[in-house]
Amino acid sequence: MTTQTLPDIAELKAQAKRLRAALVDDGDFITHSESLELLAKQYGFRDWNTLHARAGNRPSEPYRVGDQRSGAYLGQSFTGEIVSVKRLANGALYQVSFDFDEPVDVVRFDSFSAFRKRVSVTLDRDGVSPDRTSDGQPHVRLRAV
Repeated sequence: MTTQTLPDIAELKAQAKRLRAALVDDGDFITHSESLELLAKQYGFRDWNTLHARAGNRPSEPYRVGDQRSGAYLGQSFTGEIVSVKRLANGALYQVSFDFDEPVDVVRFDSFSAFRKRVSVTLDRDGVSPDRTSDGQPHVRLRAV
């Protein structure tokens, strides 16, 4: 495993918590420590300490494939799923592709429409696009999670 393919520590701990809850639901009680050890083995590591060291204390990634997000794209509200993420500029910016639940009309002219269902945009860690429309508004602004 490489560090880039591993989730951050907070996500790994959340996975261990979900694993423990699923096992408890099936009648198999394990401690949180045991769930951390099982998770480490699932990722191919000897133990939790080794997995933790490999994942490191890097900051959480703000975008993940499969996340449902909402916001405004070119002034139009949307909800959709993140289908790809690429980190740019050492994590200061991200190239994020969305599959909108409903197509968004990206034209503000009454007698013409152009609908988009999939878009790729550049976002900062706060969910705001550095690219601006002619009136100075960001192309994308995500709602807080």
